[in-house]
Amino acid sequence: MRLFRRSADPSGGESTQSSSAGARCDELGTIGVDANDDPAPRDRPDVCEECTQLGEHHWSHLRMCLTCGHIGCCDSSPRRHATEHFEETGHPVMRSAEPGEVWRWCYVHEFMG
Repeated sequence: MRLFRRSADPSGGESTQSSSAGARCDELGTIGVDANDDPAPRDRPDVCEECTQLGEHHWSHLRMCLTCGHIGCCDSSPRRHATEHFEETGHPVMRSAEPGEVWRWCYVHEFMG
């Protein structure tokens, strides 16, 4: 499996770098490798925890923290609760909570695996 990440090159443009999972990111190499080891969602797996508490039901996609099982809305959603969770806790890796999606994201290195 090859993964791609955009990063700025020294000339000010963007270049595409490829890597195998975990080669550039220890977090993706160890957290969430086996879906059977994922934590259980802390709440319902089909809702953003914070949006629901606010009475809001409009989000784009859901993400699950692979450290504690927090379910939050993605950065395309108005409130960006998954990223807010990372910023508050430092939990480094989340995965998509959308049916059929299996990718993971490391917030620390901004790398997909």
